[in-house]
Amino acid sequence: MNQVTKGQWNGYDTYILNSGRLEVTLLPRLGNNVIGIKDTEEQREILRKPDESELAFYLQKPYHFGIPMLIPPGRIAKGQFEYGGTSYQFDQNTANDNHIHGLHRSQAWCVSDIEEDEDGCAISTEFLSADDPKWIAQFPVPLKLEMTFRLQGTRLSQSLRVTNLGSSPVPFGMGYHTWFLLDGEPHRWTLDVPVEGIYTLNNELIPTGEFSPLGHLDLLNSGLNLKDTDLDTILKIPEGKPAEARLQRDDGYEILYTADRSYFKHWVLYTKGIAEQFLCIEPYTWLPNAPNLNLSDEETGLIRLEPGQCVNLDTKISIQKSPPNSERE
Repeated sequence: MNQVTKGQWNGYDTYILNSGRLEVTLLPRLGNNVIGIKDTEEQREILRKPDESELAFYLQKPYHFGIPMLIPPGRIAKGQFEYGGTSYQFDQNTANDNHIHGLHRSQAWCVSDIEEDEDGCAISTEFLSADDPKWIAQFPVPLKLEMTFRLQGTRLSQSLRVTNLGSSPVPFGMGYHTWFLLDGEPHRWTLDVPVEGIYTLNNELIPTGEFSPLGHLDLLNSGLNLKDTDLDTILKIPEGKPAEARLQRDDGYEILYTADRSYFKHWVLYTKGIAEQFLCIEPYTWLPNAPNLNLSDEETGLIRLEPGQCVNLDTKISIQKSPPNSERE
């Protein structure tokens, strides 16, 4: 099938990539968010998709649906930091006058290209941060953001290209707040993700730069069943291990989420209370509050973008069905 068609959500154009197995719905004019992935063979939604009646909530907190981009991700103490001689002040939009989840919310992106071929289909979009007065007031160096979404069979690839259009170096970090559905059956799902430690948080939920042992979450390295889990946890990926999270149902239905290990150094896992309907698997390039931590860029994942420099940040979500563990021998 491999085609891109247009639809509507609350009067905003959507673009639907269809491979014959997956339908991926993109909402470019409200944050360039993938608001839905439907497995047509299984007849199930893979992501938390906003209902048309939830427009007001979506506009307030768009990072509660789909695969929203966080630029930068997580909290920043008092929304303040200095970098390269420039002072930054982000909106103080969460408890204790801190900042959370970045400058990218519901900005309008432009569709620049659509492709359809034998192997799949793709859509490219772009956004200039200088076009958003609120963004440029908080982050005064202009950026060009370009995204390509490519669907091939049961694999969705996202490639974000970021270019520094300014005359001074800037700190860059991003992540995805990806909302996977558990269908009200968390006991049927197991998560396997290589990790080696938990980033310690202070009483305002901001990383201190220190680590805590995994404790019972060491099971993530071999398979943690999600029954009764309550996660809001930032985890470090070990050196030499991939940025790879495998979410598997007990019948062998599997979601594999991978990111470019060159840049993505951390995972955040979030269940919104005791796991029931959702598991957010969130790949981050930088550790929240990175510019304020007494750690190296190599450790925090802070990307230093020089004038004219660009960086490509790639992630993939793949769906497959394999025999349950008991039948694999």
